[in-house]
Amino acid sequence: MALAVWTLYAADRLMDARALDTQPHLFRNLEARHYFHHRNRTFFLTGILLASIALALLLPHLEASAIRLYLILGAFVFGYFVLIHVTRSAAAQHIARRLPKEIAVGICFAAATFIPTVARHPELRLALLPSALLFGALCSLNCLYIYRWEHTHHGRDIHIHPITRLALQHLPLLTTILAASSAALALFDPQSPWPISCAIAMAAIFLLLLHSRRHTLDAVTLRAAADLALTTPILLLPFLHR
Repeated sequence: MALAVWTLYAADRLMDARALDTQPHLFRNLEARHYFHHRNRTFFLTGILLASIALALLLPHLEASAIRLYLILGAFVFGYFVLIHVTRSAAAQHIARRLPKEIAVGICFAAATFIPTVARHPELRLALLPSALLFGALCSLNCLYIYRWEHTHHGRDIHIHPITRLALQHLPLLTTILAASSAALALFDPQSPWPISCAIAMAAIFLLLLHSRRHTLDAVTLRAAADLALTTPILLLPFLHR
């Protein structure tokens, strides 16, 4: 999972910045992470190659049902990559820009996280569905906060999806609802695994705290801290048991 996500992320950044050498004037809105990947592209390309080999070796050890689900999810992700990075037609580019990317990323990441468990234990699908939905919302909020911090004039961006624009205008409210819903799920739903809900609630609160301090931290620090917020499950490891 970690190898696959890192590979997708690094490839996406490299493809975003691939024309910096030939047409730098067209990429004035790129962020620091894009320039970092571009400057170190040899390292990242080597890492992607090695990660791909490792994934190929690990793939036969996955359950057949998990592979089928990953293939379905991978088809959607691959189609999106083709749409935004390969297809050059104006219509395709317009469609790609109009997709609620930040929200789609959250849904795909949450789905990929829960696939191994629901593939091995199909009977847990209904029990884990609320947790999966809340985790998907958390991942989307993570992306939305980062976008908000890096694009101060988000309200004027005509390229973002209307759903994304609406979410950007109500981020604190949505995050508060997510934290409260996750806490309620942990307290009142015995069928749902409480550590997952608690971790989601803590991460949501962490994002809210970062947002309240956004004017005192630079964008790079905020982005790193937003991703750090998703590591809250580490705090609950002592409470887990077989």
